Amino acid sequence: MKLDRFVEERQPGWTGLEELLRHAGAKPERLGPERLRRLGGLYRAAAADLAFARRAFPHDPVTRRLERLVVGGRQAVYADQGARRSVWWFLATGYWRRVLEAPWALAAATVLLFAPLALAAVWAIDDPAAAIGVVPAQFQGAAEPGAGPGALSAGDQAALSSEIFTNNIRVTFLVIAGGIFAGLGTAAVLIFNGGFVGAILGLTIENGSSAGFVELVVPHGVLELSCIAVSAAAGLRIGRALVEPGTLTRSQSLRREARPAMELVLGTMPWLVLAGLVEGFVTGSTGGLAGAIVVGVGLGVLFWGLAVWRGVKGAHEPWP
Repeated sequence: MKLDRFVEERQPGWTGLEELLRHAGAKPERLGPERLRRLGGLYRAAAADLAFARRAFPHDPVTRRLERLVVGGRQAVYADQGARRSVWWFLATGYWRRVLEAPWALAAATVLLFAPLALAAVWAIDDPAAAIGVVPAQFQGAAEPGAGPGALSAGDQAALSSEIFTNNIRVTFLVIAGGIFAGLGTAAVLIFNGGFVGAILGLTIENGSSAGFVELVVPHGVLELSCIAVSAAAGLRIGRALVEPGTLTRSQSLRREARPAMELVLGTMPWLVLAGLVEGFVTGSTGGLAGAIVVGVGLGVLFWGLAVWRGVKGAHEPWP
């Protein structure tokens, strides 16, 4: 279908939808039952027209007009449902759907984080003198023989644990921001962070203090690394939106991924707060290595269990 014919045939419906939206304003209920039903029908027709226009005329102004019209129509049609469900639905289901929404991004983020971690650990065990050079100065105390809750003073233990927690929060936000550089910034942050954590782990294994390091880091570290992986997935999605926009312009593709990225940030923040509470009140007082592992693994199972349970269960529910 040619553009002129498409616009000529569909224009009356678009105009009718625009008029109804003007009359409705912020309160669609003022339209009354008959016009509300007509609003719903015109909205669905406009959404179908937009899907066709994106394929046939992706760069034409009529497509941008339809995008604005469909967004306005959707807000009017689903306004009441969104107001009732937004916060609770997001916390209970929406966030977990976002976590699992792009499995390729989550898998890539996990590999980029844990593969360098494992390789650096092996390298540090084999060549500890070289590996210590990649560990930032503020973390080198964790790699010293005997480092851990039993060997560090209360002040040193709190400082080191807090430094690790602060670093992981910083990394969580950097991996999202790095997506704007076509995802390369996200990958670089993941590789660097995984590398130096692996180097510390390898050094503690080599000098026999790994148990103390694990006891110090694992209670909050498992949850923090999970948050980093989820946030990095959002960054990689932003990067892909810029590299492969499909039929959209790069700016349109970026806008499309902006909402999921922000929702992942907002949904991850409470879990970072929980990790901070564990770091402040639980780390170092778990009663030994076994207790630390139980706390850390338990939080990881809770996080990913909710992701699988709520994310998969809510996959068939419509977005409010």
